Amino acid sequence: MAFRLVFRAALPVLVATALPAVASAQDTLSGCRAIPDPAARLACYDRLPLPGASSVAPAAPGAPAVAAPAAPIARPPAATGQVSPAPPAAAAPGADASRFGLPTPPAPVESIESNIPGHFDGWYANSRIRLANGQVWQVTDGTSRFADLQDPRVTVRRGALGSFFLDIDGVKPSPRVRRIE
Repeated sequence: MAFRLVFRAALPVLVATALPAVASAQDTLSGCRAIPDPAARLACYDRLPLPGASSVAPAAPGAPAVAAPAAPIARPPAATGQVSPAPPAAAAPGADASRFGLPTPPAPVESIESNIPGHFDGWYANSRIRLANGQVWQVTDGTSRFADLQDPRVTVRRGALGSFFLDIDGVKPSPRVRRIE
């Protein structure tokens, strides 16, 4: 009961001090957001206090705590019809800045070439085709074709949405396949 009375008495004081701080923070963010120069806008955001960080500077023993002075916020210049120069480019066009400094993964292989050793008489749904490089690919699209080829050259190429196709010299169309070995 005593806590409720103390809380009820302190609530107006808390609201009176918190609301201006929230309004001030919104004004500060709006001021930073309105700065057209990216470097100046970043500097404005960098000057903002972190959430949960105290804005009270540590004081010497026995001295009263004093709020740290806030850094001035740069305001955007008034529109004068002049165009400010563009800042220098930090990265090459099309570069992904979020991966900067991390090891780059190898580019995916778009196709491989090999051959089917021996006599090849075609394929049917779910058949397995062993290539000379040791890879085994299974037909996944349900097609079938007859062929009468000896050591045909093949190319396994990437398709859309992670699919693969087996291009066999002298046979059309190419079956959709997936690697199983």
